[in-house]
Amino acid sequence: MGRSVNVLKLESGNSRRGAKSNRGRALVAGGAGFLGSHLCERLLLDGYEVVALDNFHTGKRYNLNALLRDPRFTCIEHDIVDALPLDLQVDEIYNLACPASPPHYQADPIHTFKTSVLGSLNLLELARRNNAKIFQASTSEVYGDPLVHPQPEGYFGNVNPHGPRSCYDEGKRSAETLFFDYSRTYGLDVRVARIFNTYGRRMQPDDGRVVSNFIVQALHGDDLTVYGSGQQTRSFCYADDLIEGFIRLMNAPSAPKHPVNLGNPAEFTILELATQVIEYTNSRSKIVHRPLPVDDPKQRKPDISFARNNLGWEPKISLSQGLAHTTAYFDALLYARPPVKEAAM
Repeated sequence: MGRSVNVLKLESGNSRRGAKSNRGRALVAGGAGFLGSHLCERLLLDGYEVVALDNFHTGKRYNLNALLRDPRFTCIEHDIVDALPLDLQVDEIYNLACPASPPHYQADPIHTFKTSVLGSLNLLELARRNNAKIFQASTSEVYGDPLVHPQPEGYFGNVNPHGPRSCYDEGKRSAETLFFDYSRTYGLDVRVARIFNTYGRRMQPDDGRVVSNFIVQALHGDDLTVYGSGQQTRSFCYADDLIEGFIRLMNAPSAPKHPVNLGNPAEFTILELATQVIEYTNSRSKIVHRPLPVDDPKQRKPDISFARNNLGWEPKISLSQGLAHTTAYFDALLYARPPVKEAAM
């Protein structure tokens, strides 16, 4: 970003490692984003001092409004592509700093790739300086349009390395390489999660992913846009379930020697999702079909055997429950702002 660091809030007690904290100091890169803000909230509840780092390209300041009142929370406006502050001291690092929806990561593909590669390098070097444990939010997109179903961690994927999605897919694959090379070379404690389709409160109306698209279209009474036949499948994990997976992976006694799938193995076609959204919102919207985007995966379902057996983790929130909370959030965001009121879990 080429700009000076802007600290949105820095209490005197927050400038020292571990101050006023029982669990240490955690850095969340991408902390103002959809998942990052939920993670910051969870870490504070767990007793950490938390530093959120965000360039606010896709993250929103209002996601952090409630957290800024906590003296253990600091937010720094910064792009991880740029050099990090040398005096930053942390015990744990979570790297969630990358646009995750196709319209956002394709808007500036070169910067997206830099975020995954240069940003990861900067955070890995920070982890080396601090001897900190570090978590990488990778993605099921590393499997591309998979030829194996469901997708286990040992599957190498079927990715187009020069298509319109490759800035994200290949960027995340490269980041995984960096993380495990740092582990082998420097003994760094790394944890890598491959995240499958996730949805929930704090997604943006223009996020561009299918759940938010359908809910916003239904609430507006617009036609729901289904790309292709709608028979392609996805597995939808509610954000709270995913954050629990993050925490369990990071707190596991030993680091897995490979990435770990985190997602909901319940599989739905896109047409099934569209029908559920229309029924839940009591919308008069119709379903319209548009051409399938280039390299759009036809199937997506995680094999979560490792997470289930080794982390004791599996999703608890059904798609119908998650849609209820997500729809309530968007209804408030679109029609009752300010303030945004979140649906209680």
